[in-house]
Amino acid sequence: MSDELFAEREKGFEAKFKLDQEMEFRAQARRNRLFGLWVAGILGKAGEEAEAYAKSVVAADLQKPGHDDVMDKVKRDLAEAGKTHPETELRAEYERLLAVARQQIVEEAAKG
Repeated sequence: MSDELFAEREKGFEAKFKLDQEMEFRAQARRNRLFGLWVAGILGKAGEEAEAYAKSVVAADLQKPGHDDVMDKVKRDLAEAGKTHPETELRAEYERLLAVARQQIVEEAAKG
């Protein structure tokens, strides 16, 4: 394989990797928003109040590496509101919504 062809393939792989990383970041941010809306419903929030809460969940994910900051915030907010929700159910919904968010992004990309 010529050096030129190898360099082109390498650039292609790098571009795909970058795109995949951007798509995953968008999917995780969307998942956090969807999760925030779901939790807002449990907390009895609707409309603008639910949207504001969802934004606060998205922002919580930027506090430290990993997603424990999102779970910590949600569990704390639920506890403060006197709502009990099993952590296993919270985590299951969190994972389910990542798949939903990924699918939404793929569908939007396909539409152009």
